[in-house]
Amino acid sequence: MKKLAIVATSLLFAAPVLAQSVGEKSGVNSALGVSPSTADFVKEAAISDMFEIEASQLAAQRANEPTKAFASQMVTDHQKTSSELKSMVQSGKSDASVPSDLDSSHQTS
Repeated sequence: MKKLAIVATSLLFAAPVLAQSVGEKSGVNSALGVSPSTADFVKEAAISDMFEIEASQLAAQRANEPTKAFASQMVTDHQKTSSELKSMVQSGKSDASVPSDLDSSHQTS
């Protein structure tokens, strides 16, 4: 029982360290009207673009012609926003970094 209490306490204190942007993941910030940090926004926007690009590339390979056309436009649009986001971050006006890979919740096994 003592081990269980120690493990539970350790996890309780480790959770904030391991989970960046808990407010964003849980929607608490939105409910309270709190803006996300620049780093959180950059991370979420970059991951969203990467996910949309990969999903659209898959659709472009496997779908019918109207869907392929839409998927191609999605790839073009999200590559443009990704490029613009990277250039804004590289300009040095913020200390955020653009992730290069999808997070675990967007990856497939």
